[in-house]
Amino acid sequence: MTHEVFNQAPPLAGHDVAADAALVEALEREGAGWAAGDLHKLGLRAGTAETSRWADEANRYEPRLLTHDRYGHRLDEVDFHPSWHRLMDVAVSEGLAGAAWADPRPGAHVARAAGFYVWSQPEAGHACPISMTYAVVPALRNNAELAARFEPLLTSRSYDPGLRTPASKGGLLAGMGMTEKQGGSDVRANTTTAVASADGTWLLTGHKWFTSAPMCDLFLVLAQAPGGLSCFLVPRILPDGTRNTFRIQRLKDKLGNRSNASSEPEFDRTVAWLVGGEGQGVRTIIEMVSMTRLDCVIGSASGMRAALVQAIHHAKHRSAFGGPLIGKPAMRNVLADLAIESEAATVLTMRLAGAVDRAVRGDRAEQAFRRLAIPVGKFWVCKRQPAVVGEALECLGGNGYVEDSGLPRLYRDAPLNSIWEGSGNVQALDVLRAIHREPESLEAFFTEVAAAGGADRRLDEAVRDLRAQLAEKSDPEVRARRIVERMALVLQGSLLVRHAPAEVADAFCASRLGGDWGHTFGTLPAGVDTASIVERAAPA
Repeated sequence: MTHEVFNQAPPLAGHDVAADAALVEALEREGAGWAAGDLHKLGLRAGTAETSRWADEANRYEPRLLTHDRYGHRLDEVDFHPSWHRLMDVAVSEGLAGAAWADPRPGAHVARAAGFYVWSQPEAGHACPISMTYAVVPALRNNAELAARFEPLLTSRSYDPGLRTPASKGGLLAGMGMTEKQGGSDVRANTTTAVASADGTWLLTGHKWFTSAPMCDLFLVLAQAPGGLSCFLVPRILPDGTRNTFRIQRLKDKLGNRSNASSEPEFDRTVAWLVGGEGQGVRTIIEMVSMTRLDCVIGSASGMRAALVQAIHHAKHRSAFGGPLIGKPAMRNVLADLAIESEAATVLTMRLAGAVDRAVRGDRAEQAFRRLAIPVGKFWVCKRQPAVVGEALECLGGNGYVEDSGLPRLYRDAPLNSIWEGSGNVQALDVLRAIHREPESLEAFFTEVAAAGGADRRLDEAVRDLRAQLAEKSDPEVRARRIVERMALVLQGSLLVRHAPAEVADAFCASRLGGDWGHTFGTLPAGVDTASIVERAAPA
């Protein structure tokens, strides 16, 4: 009798990860309803026990750096567990890397964002090279010749790993090398040098501090040319089949994101091609940065959703103190609060994806909106992920603290997106910079928020308060985080008031905007329909 197992939740498997009301509604609203069928197929695959096993193995058996072969020749390769490759294969074949740039259908980038959100839930680490491959395409278009040569392979749905001549492969992956040990986010402090060659190429010399996914085929890299900081494309394998100098000094021993290799490569007369104008490095690579920032928002919303689903599933099947956990008012308040946070992140994520989709098709108003809304979303949604995952883990108690549950991996991964592509201060200051230099972006932001004007008193008051904060000119950097946080909450509130069920929007406005909230999750005010909110968020 001591080994009889009862009152334990069954494994969460066999469900459709895409059966997420907030996601599916936003998919239709943002112009990609045509992708719903494929999204649900991907969701069913993401919910299988097999995919869960791939995720576990990709993290349990971490990538290994192979610097030399047995004879002493440099290899500078990374060996991944087969499960990593299976995750990557699905992501690329489902069009989550660069394929959206080759898809002329309106909503293609929205469909890709939804797929990225779904497929990142079982395992987030492999999403890094998928994201960078997606993001490199618009930056590469600053060099028409390079774009014509490589874009068809970057937008391919063929996963073709291994270092070989790019032209011989069915598909390519791309990364980027920006930060250096003395600079970090201050990329203008980079000391990697670029010297022009007679054949039109450039030779780079320097040491990058944090270059993820070094097994990629191509990298966008910043280096100091005579004309200033410039952007270059570095291939791992040169057109003649020889290996470019890309000496991987070590792999980083990271808190999370363990399935993904992050490296320190050294360049020594490494061959590169100039992308964009000399001295225009930041301006050239900024489009890639913007796209990876979008994916940080998607990834954090995805991680929140993954943790929430585990918490609700556990509470549905676990009994304590005389009844199911999900029926206990205190627990239901926690779950509903987490569900509101998750839905707010999801609707904002999909709105940003919609803005990107319409902006790349020439919509100037959406171009202005995304300029401000992406760093606002990156700041806030990525900051919320660690708190959400930590609270969800607590819902499982000791069952969530063990590795087998998957929650510890979600928890270790949670801080990453807030750091990658610019930490919180970088995002907040970028928002202030955009407001000052591109006032049309602030106008577009308030136009979006005003679409819910008059629908909720608390939202209207929050908008007036935000305008007052923006009008105040003293100590803008000191107040930067407060301002951007308020912008994010106002934008989320507007989206929820317009598009979410009344009980979700009302609870969000009461707690996040109206101040009827504590300092922890599970402090929603009395009268909130927590049962309906939790049921809406529950895994199907």
